[in-house]
Amino acid sequence: MTPENETPVRVGVFGLLGSGNLGNDGSLEAVLGYLRAEHPEAVVDALCGGPEAVAARYGIPATRLHWYRGEYRTASRAGAIAAKGLGKLVDAVRTAAWVRRHDVVIVPGMGVLEATLPLRPWGFPYALFLLCASGRLFGSRVALVGVGAAPIGNRPTRALVRWSARLAAYRSYRDTPSRDAMRAMGVDTTRDEVYPDLTFSLPTLRASASSGPPGPVGVGVMAFHGGNDDRARAEEIHRRYLDGTIGFVRALVEDGRPVRLLSGDEVDTPVVAAILDAVDSPLVTAAEAASLADLMKEMAAVDTVVATRYHNLICALKVGTPTLALTYAAKSDALMHRMGLGAYCHPAREVDADRLLEQFRALEQRSAQLRRTLTERNLVAARQLEHQFSALTSALFPAAGHAHTHAKREAP
Repeated sequence: MTPENETPVRVGVFGLLGSGNLGNDGSLEAVLGYLRAEHPEAVVDALCGGPEAVAARYGIPATRLHWYRGEYRTASRAGAIAAKGLGKLVDAVRTAAWVRRHDVVIVPGMGVLEATLPLRPWGFPYALFLLCASGRLFGSRVALVGVGAAPIGNRPTRALVRWSARLAAYRSYRDTPSRDAMRAMGVDTTRDEVYPDLTFSLPTLRASASSGPPGPVGVGVMAFHGGNDDRARAEEIHRRYLDGTIGFVRALVEDGRPVRLLSGDEVDTPVVAAILDAVDSPLVTAAEAASLADLMKEMAAVDTVVATRYHNLICALKVGTPTLALTYAAKSDALMHRMGLGAYCHPAREVDADRLLEQFRALEQRSAQLRRTLTERNLVAARQLEHQFSALTSALFPAAGHAHTHAKREAP
């Protein structure tokens, strides 16, 4: 309980949350679970991409991240371009005012320091920079918790990401390549730690091994068009990925295997539709998951998973289902190695249906052994995340006597 003469600590959560990406929302859920368990006195609200969804699902007040609602749509007309430009100025004021009202701001997981998917510097990288700069200006402790990072080729994006990381009061990463990437970008990572992805702390089901004939296969798909440096080849990369995935699903169906199509973001819906259209079979069905918990239930109900999207991989590995990854960034490879399945990776940019089927069959032959490995690795991940949350408490919630008072923290 907070003593009567002290104001409760104000905690903000920040990011592209509630915007249709189940992985991002899973990271938020993990942090909210930590806050409710360890700091129930904290008053929590969000500055995020989908405030209505966050408020409805998690019961916390939420404010829209961007003043201009068309921020992530391409602006071609003069009016839209002008509105976007004005939005940048308005967002600087809005973000500063929001940060100023908080003692602590947490950016929960997500790949906020990477550009492994197409990204414009004046979109989220600019928003993150405003957050971290405002935190430094007003003395609010901004924490980048269990985040992903990767080398960035675009100079403006790299500069904004580097300065955001430098200005944050606390940083931890979800894998070693992320920390290495920030060090290579000129950030002092001496005191930064690496922990498993935050979503490994969420409650989960356990997959049960099938004792009968080969059962259903979960195929996690993604609207994959390459990374930030692949814009010129985006459609070619997407076509190759889609054709390879369709060929693989078709081969499974020919073997009589039921296939469950899974996604992790609303933008993946057209890919699911394209596969259903191309492989017209009652053996192929699509799941509709509204949360990571739903996705984990789907992963636990299949014998094997082949997936692309990072948090689809996490869900499958977390429930203990043998998994083959279509990898598109170092984070996927690092995750698979951490969980003992490093041999079962296939490049998303060069999906070869025949080779993928070969790897899939090799994976299934070792299914029982891999399930035991995943059980062991999940226990290790859970213990490591206990240390992450302890470190976070030490860094962000000092003795109450040192907490900021809000009487002089009025919004402008």
